[in-house]
Amino acid sequence: MDETDIQQLRQAGWDDTAIHDATQVIGFFNYINRVADGLGVEREDFIDTWGE
Repeated sequence: MDETDIQQLRQAGWDDTAIHDATQVIGFFNYINRVADGLGVEREDFIDTWGE
């Protein structure tokens, strides 16, 4: 990510709050997935993989 990416989001109609909120959600999912991987958490068997 760099300033060009932020400019493209703003041109697409995103305001600073939307960019901030998306960044927080994306960062959380990146974090929690790495924690789960590090702890060896197994995927739930009732969740279907996208596209299946």
